[in-house]
Amino acid sequence: MSDYSCDALIIGSGQAGNPLATALAEAGRRVILVEEAHLGGSCLNYGCVPTKTLLASATRAHEIRQAAQLGIDSASAPRVDMPAVVGRKDELLTKSRRNLAEELGSSHPNITLLRGHARFEAARRVRVQAGEHGETHQVTAHEIFINVGTHATTPDIPGLAEAGFLTTTSLLDIQEVPEHLLIIGGGYIGLEFGQMFRRFGSQVTIIETGDQVLEHEDDDVCKVLQNLLTEKAGIEFLLEAQTHHVSRNAAGQYTLSVKTKAGERRLHGSHLLVATGRTPNTDNLGLEKTKIKLDDKGYIQVNARLQTSVRGVYALGDVHGGPQFTHISYDDFRVVRDNLLHRGHRSAKQRPLPYCVFTDPQLGRIGLSESQAKEKGVPYRVACLDVKRIARAQHTGQRDGFWKVLVGDDDRILGAAILSPEGGEVMTMLQLAMMGRLRYQQLENMVIAHPAWAEGLNVLWKDLK
Repeated sequence: MSDYSCDALIIGSGQAGNPLATALAEAGRRVILVEEAHLGGSCLNYGCVPTKTLLASATRAHEIRQAAQLGIDSASAPRVDMPAVVGRKDELLTKSRRNLAEELGSSHPNITLLRGHARFEAARRVRVQAGEHGETHQVTAHEIFINVGTHATTPDIPGLAEAGFLTTTSLLDIQEVPEHLLIIGGGYIGLEFGQMFRRFGSQVTIIETGDQVLEHEDDDVCKVLQNLLTEKAGIEFLLEAQTHHVSRNAAGQYTLSVKTKAGERRLHGSHLLVATGRTPNTDNLGLEKTKIKLDDKGYIQVNARLQTSVRGVYALGDVHGGPQFTHISYDDFRVVRDNLLHRGHRSAKQRPLPYCVFTDPQLGRIGLSESQAKEKGVPYRVACLDVKRIARAQHTGQRDGFWKVLVGDDDRILGAAILSPEGGEVMTMLQLAMMGRLRYQQLENMVIAHPAWAEGLNVLWKDLK
């Protein structure tokens, strides 16, 4: 067994841990970074990078099918080669992992990378085990940063474990187009994978326990998005539906028994994806040997500076709960970096929480939703714009969706939901306006290049009272 001591021990090579290791090393601190699996965390390995790479292939197949609407005669329907689609994704991941390993290794002599599972033996002492019979290291650190992320939640459904199922990680490596993909879970992950595989050629059914998809969004946004995915994409939705049994026959076909408001349904499919949320990776960290506090779901409790209940121990990224997005994890790094290295007073609370659901059209969200404004008693007005009224939409034929922006009594923007082509980019423009405390009239009268999508910012406010 090898013994190490360091200034900073970072457990987990995710979107917060990697840049923090580099920043601390460049500041002269001795850093040990522990990673049990692939470098890069969820975003690189089974989140944004691989899913959006596959989405690009699905989008291209869809565009080819729709080419005739723009006067382009495609000789035949596209043939989806799933091994080639997955191979393109794998090639990108291999390159990204190699570049990251080089960056964290040879480029920074103050960083030592240890491979294995980390488990606390005391508040500042961790044992790292490389596999079941691999080398063991004991690390003592002045400060410890936990960045271990989450894993897919397995719901307690009779027969599910015995039948087997796909997770959002395993589905990324599938070598065939499913004939009929059943998806349990109507959150953003279920919607993105549902539309993706519908465009690859699968029949898709999404089962959701709530009364709408995307449970935290306004009703009108969810209704329009669901209708588009049903009418334009051909996805079947079962809402307020409870899966109470799963079975699989000898031929590999699934049968789901589902309770709905209309009665019992039996669904049959070739593949089953479970996308019902995430669970923090805290159950095997040895936290019981420390005084680190967890909430009732197993997430590590932190304060505004991301400090745990143990002095000198921090939690970054998805493992402390809250919105689970790459950009939020990266901002956790900035909070810790500025407070530790720059004597800052940066807080992880009350920060903007932009995000984008990468369906087509995209849903970009920032600030207050209408339901949140009502709940908080914040006065507001609503400006809405159908995408089809934007010149760019008419030129491209991408006419689906609408923009919805909340404006306060002072004429400043409170929040926005942009269900639109380039919805994430338009949302970010509104976020910049919010950061600059611009009034909506300044956007209404701004000179915007024609015919960009952003030109909708000139006409969005027309019916605002």
